[in-house]
Amino acid sequence: MSPRVAPPFRADHVGSLLRPQRLLEARDSHAAGRIDDAELRAIEDESITQVVTMQEDVGLQSATDGEFRRSSWHMDFLYQLDGVERVDDNSLKVQFHNDQGDIEFVTPDLKVNDKIKLPKTIFEDAFNFLASKTTKNTPKLTIPSPGMLTYRGGPAAVDSTVYPDLEQFRADLAAAYRAEVRALADLGCHYLQLDDTSLAYLNDPKQREMLNARGEDGDTAHIKDIELINESLRGRPDTLTVTTHMCRGNFRSSWVAEGGYDFVAEALFNQLEVDGFFMEFDDERSGGFAPLRHVPKGKYVVLGLVTTKRGELESKDELKRRIDEAAKYVDLDQLCLSPQCGFASTKDGNALTYEEEVAKLRLIVETAQEVWG
Repeated sequence: MSPRVAPPFRADHVGSLLRPQRLLEARDSHAAGRIDDAELRAIEDESITQVVTMQEDVGLQSATDGEFRRSSWHMDFLYQLDGVERVDDNSLKVQFHNDQGDIEFVTPDLKVNDKIKLPKTIFEDAFNFLASKTTKNTPKLTIPSPGMLTYRGGPAAVDSTVYPDLEQFRADLAAAYRAEVRALADLGCHYLQLDDTSLAYLNDPKQREMLNARGEDGDTAHIKDIELINESLRGRPDTLTVTTHMCRGNFRSSWVAEGGYDFVAEALFNQLEVDGFFMEFDDERSGGFAPLRHVPKGKYVVLGLVTTKRGELESKDELKRRIDEAAKYVDLDQLCLSPQCGFASTKDGNALTYEEEVAKLRLIVETAQEVWG
């Protein structure tokens, strides 16, 4: 067994990282008008440079900018699509759960009030800066899946006078994503990740019931999402590796949905035209590894065995045991290792320290080296 020279790597990570306190304070100062855009940008640049160095130092082969320029992993992208309007009424409310109880995530909502188009390459400057700072690692860019726009608000979020036919809305959305993917590849991006929580959420019967209640078909929603992603990736260049990350929600160490991957697994692995799957497997909420029996040859599964929800460090022996268990269902050579989710899907971040974050990333690298060489 040998390490991989192409993504996804044997030791990898999802994307977002804990924002340093200086950056959080700078964002607050910028929002209050105490510093200007240039001053905020300088602090972002410095923070990203440092976090790229950290990723290289722990031995990772990929590097992200930690999503340090974003407040939210997905909304900061979706708001930049032409036709998507940010609705600043804090009407989007999502119930998250943790061991202590429930917390509510409240954020501006969005509406589709015009034809969907790509006005410019979204995150172009962010990728270019990241690429300029990665001396050894493959720069990885994360963007939300197109399914996040369709799942978040459902048909009610789309102005019916603009799109009386929702299939045309989906076609325009896919076309905008195809243009984004091509533009990113032209910039030199070789590793792109589409983050899609819905493909994990839909394993939860409560989530399927929610879709049924708003007039959609919860039993086929994952198929439509897969078709939309495939159409968005149609014609992508061979130089671009695309993975998808699926989790059940991640906000301040809390989650939304529960349930194993059984409901979506067969279609997910055999129909979704990506190269690898980052999958959450850190606790019983994620179910067992049996759904991995559907993974075909040539596809990779990145096992999210290390939790980002708490700081306690996992046992290396336990990680190896769980990798062996997963290898009963899919060849060991098709497996990799990562955290189960990002460390900070929003600027708030999860309930662990920077030192604990680094220790977890280092543990992943060391474990992968011992398992795969």
